[in-house]
Amino acid sequence: MLNELETLHRACFPNKPWSASDFADLKKSGCDIIASQNGFVVWRVVADEAEIITIGVHPDARKAGIASAMLAIIEADAKKRGATKMFLEVAENNYPARALYQHNGYVQIGIRPKYYDGIDAILMEKQL
Repeated sequence: MLNELETLHRACFPNKPWSASDFADLKKSGCDIIASQNGFVVWRVVADEAEIITIGVHPDARKAGIASAMLAIIEADAKKRGATKMFLEVAENNYPARALYQHNGYVQIGIRPKYYDGIDAILMEKQL
């Protein structure tokens, strides 16, 4: 599974691909991963808060509702495990991802200046 995640991540993020060992390290650190042939989400729940680490959908499968469906799955799981909020960070210039999150009920709560190689990160939150 981890090798398939590496391949999928490379297709989604060709400029900064993660390796199978990166995903293994995330699992060891307590993160959860769901994946399909065309998409994946890495997230974690700590106490009453959950955080999306990364989400990706293969470029050939985008705009088909896969990311929204995966968000619904992890939000329901996080809520079942006691989380009341889901957080994430997204690059200010990643307009498709920002639109996805806004469409799914996430709101901006802050900014981390120059977080992504000089690009601001937008902090977003959704009440579960």
